[in-house]
Amino acid sequence: MSGKNVLIIDDDPHIREILEDYLKFEGFSVSAAEDTEKGYQLLKTQSVDVLILDIMLPDENGWEFCQRIRPEFELPIIFLSAKDESTDKITGLELGADDYISKPFSPREVVARIKAVLRRYQQGEEESKLLQFGDLIINKEEHYIKYQEELIEVTPKEFSLLWHLAQNPKKVFRRENLLKAVWGYDYFGDVRTVDTHIKSLRKKLGDAAAAVETVWGVGYKFEAEKLKD
Repeated sequence: MSGKNVLIIDDDPHIREILEDYLKFEGFSVSAAEDTEKGYQLLKTQSVDVLILDIMLPDENGWEFCQRIRPEFELPIIFLSAKDESTDKITGLELGADDYISKPFSPREVVARIKAVLRRYQQGEEESKLLQFGDLIINKEEHYIKYQEELIEVTPKEFSLLWHLAQNPKKVFRRENLLKAVWGYDYFGDVRTVDTHIKSLRKKLGDAAAAVETVWGVGYKFEAEKLKD
């Protein structure tokens, strides 16, 4: 885990200091912020491997922040909270968190949880370099798409769109979320950019285009069952 960067967003300076000391002793790099605004700027300007996120923050609660950044940043999120209610834990996990730790906590436990989620993410990344749905193959490592053994030429943005949708079958993505995930949060283009690229992607996919479904009034989703046998 040496060299992995942990971002801590917590308004308690004592907690930030303790966690920073323990994590640095374990070989992690550490960044810290006392609110979500500063934390978001660090996310945009640094390579962050795992986020430790307090729920009760001065400018925006951790749940809201988690929902806001999830479409943009693919990284493990561990909630810290003074609340130990099971409903709060369930809420956090449903919002996309990878773990939930109640305060007061042992710094060693936090370090162990961080190592555990990083191992899970690393295994997931290794397994997800290639997606296959019947005759449709999407290879991220070699950056190609094949359908029924035929290579399909697409642009980098079209590839990223299909990969993002296919990684999450049946999940409906709003155009705004796809715009952030593929073009980046700072992209100032119109959401119709997504429609244009989807249209072009479908044309190139041929029969496999049936898997890229429009959810009217919302956005798009990937339905592998629509692929022809």
